[in-house]
Amino acid sequence: MNKKRYAHSTAVAAGIVFLFAAPGLACADSAPQSAVQTSKAAMPVAQGQGGSLPLEDFAGLTYTDEQRAEIDKIQRDTESRKNLIIKDEKLTADQKDAMLVGYARLEYESIFNVLSPEQQKQVQQRIRIRRAAGQAARMKQPPAK
Repeated sequence: MNKKRYAHSTAVAAGIVFLFAAPGLACADSAPQSAVQTSKAAMPVAQGQGGSLPLEDFAGLTYTDEQRAEIDKIQRDTESRKNLIIKDEKLTADQKDAMLVGYARLEYESIFNVLSPEQQKQVQQRIRIRRAAGQAARMKQPPAK
């Protein structure tokens, strides 16, 4: 049942990402080339995903050979997809950013599902600690005026 829920949530997340990208794809052909932004604007998002889904949550885990092979495959596939998005001149910078964030989330979820239940508990504990620290930091900040 957990796999079905994951598959459903992954499909929904992918659908949302592509839903936001689809309007730009339909009208990108009719837009003048000067209106299309370069892929350089989307590059920092592809590399700087540390904010919402840090892969450091997986640091320090001991992987089996099978897990390592599967994680490497997931990372290669995601990297190739991200490169295609970055090079796509039909997409605007916002569309590229949205798709890159979506791919990062899918990568994170896929890697998480490769882990054993004990490893998943360790990662979940790290996530709770990170979120609590972030929430405490926000509470200490003075309100913005």
